[in-house]
Amino acid sequence: MLIGAYAWLRTQPGYSFRNKVVLIAGGSRGLGLALAREASAQGAKLVLCARDAEELDRARQQIRGDVFTVPCDITNAAQVDSLVNQAIERYGHIDVLVNCAGIITVGPLETMTLEDFHQAMDVNYYGPLHTCLAVIPHMKRRGGGRIVNIASIGGKISVPHLLPYSGSKFALVGLSQGLRAELETDGIVVTTICPGLMRTGSPRNATFKGRNEDEYAWFTISDSSPLTSMSADRAARQILNAARRGDAEIILSPQAKLAAKMDAIFPEWTSSLLQIATRLLPKPGGIGTRGVPGHQSESRVTQSPLTAPTREAEVRNNER
Repeated sequence: MLIGAYAWLRTQPGYSFRNKVVLIAGGSRGLGLALAREASAQGAKLVLCARDAEELDRARQQIRGDVFTVPCDITNAAQVDSLVNQAIERYGHIDVLVNCAGIITVGPLETMTLEDFHQAMDVNYYGPLHTCLAVIPHMKRRGGGRIVNIASIGGKISVPHLLPYSGSKFALVGLSQGLRAELETDGIVVTTICPGLMRTGSPRNATFKGRNEDEYAWFTISDSSPLTSMSADRAARQILNAARRGDAEIILSPQAKLAAKMDAIFPEWTSSLLQIATRLLPKPGGIGTRGVPGHQSESRVTQSPLTAPTREAEVRNNER
């Protein structure tokens, strides 16, 4: 009976995004832009931030509704404070914060530098920390709010050739879970999102090292296949539904859910499978520690029909 009541409560409308002010960090492209489109369709007023002003302008043109854009580097706490102040000056308050900004660097450990780990932590962990610390006092004064932190299945299971990314996302998951526990009495609901692969078009702007063409090929093919990934728009709907319900955490895609459950129950098996996967991935070499973006790592494979879904997502989600 209790399980049935809980399931019923989760399906109730409850929280609405209509006329809510939603701040999306990293809202100019990829999943962030998909979330912006969906939140706007549900009646939200949007504040989008990203480092590139031109990308923000293109994103704003894709969205119908009330959209305010602010160029901001979330690794800079002073810029984040200015962003939040501008948003409050424009709308009077902030109801929802969505932390979606992130970077990915792909390659074996031998190609990673200490700087790669620092950069991943700066953007994927300290960036969300800056935005949370900037909005929490405001939300407390208003008696509540919602924070959505987009982590990754890579923050639950460390993925080979993504060590800086996975390490930073593990940190974000821990931060997000702790914030939820501490802020509940202030009426602030924190939701942690751990997506698997999504067709956002983001590989084009990720960084690839070592045998960069081979790294880009496996990453983009995996990102393109409906068997291993989900669409950005579907992910956006599920994320906003989780935020509306006030879920503690959701893992997106059946594949990611299965991987997380398997790791929880059979960690030794998961470790063995990851070791096998590592042997199948490209070996060190190529351009070594030098990193280049995906669009400079094209090959016949990545320009084949195998990656057509990712190329379509690039255009739709402002990644080009």
